[in-house]
Amino acid sequence: MNIKFSGFNENVLTFEYTGTLSKGDLVKMSASAKVAKASANDAFIGVCVSTRDGYAAVQIAGYTEAAKSGTVNVGYQKLVAATGAVKTAESGVDRLVIYVDDATIGFIL
Repeated sequence: MNIKFSGFNENVLTFEYTGTLSKGDLVKMSASAKVAKASANDAFIGVCVSTRDGYAAVQIAGYTEAAKSGTVNVGYQKLVAATGAVKTAESGVDRLVIYVDDATIGFIL
């Protein structure tokens, strides 16, 4: 891809997290002010950008890229977590998919 969308409207919040969480994991709310790694078919609130001492920085807005599972088209799509990736689903949060290749999608959170 010859153009970049990173930096657009990026917003990051800090949460406590439960379980195991790594940079790049999709994140869901798990309790009041706490997040956890999203499981397959979970709706997600954002992407973990870093962890430290039980806290996670989570990007909740802006452009991000993730591995894809199955066919994902550009345009508004309902996305949910898949194992190590994102996929489309009949229910979920509408996200604007603006980039797709064989393994990756780029979308606005």
